[in-house]
Amino acid sequence: MKPKEILCQWVDAFNNADTETIANLYDDNAINHQVANEPVIGKEAIKKMFEQEFSQAKMVCIVENIFEDGQWAILEWRDPLGLRGCGFFQIVNNKILFQRGYWDKLSFLKQHNLPIE
Repeated sequence: MKPKEILCQWVDAFNNADTETIANLYDDNAINHQVANEPVIGKEAIKKMFEQEFSQAKMVCIVENIFEDGQWAILEWRDPLGLRGCGFFQIVNNKILFQRGYWDKLSFLKQHNLPIE
């Protein structure tokens, strides 16, 4: 499968808050680093991170662009509230091995009426 196809599956699972499917898209030793937070290491820890985040806020990823370059799929996104960001996904053997995301955490917290850390 191409990295872009894996990323499209990830977006669908994300928009359905389907943590089981999301987790199964990651390698057992994957790293998810949202730059506003500390890196999360390992498939199970990533699943728990998504479970926690989906319990705190309704999140929707509206795809603006998906690019593919070798092992990498790059996602440019927005949400219905106007937040924008991008993510870089390294995909090896049909699994996400590394993910890095860039978005404005302060705006996200304010939009969802979550406590500012």
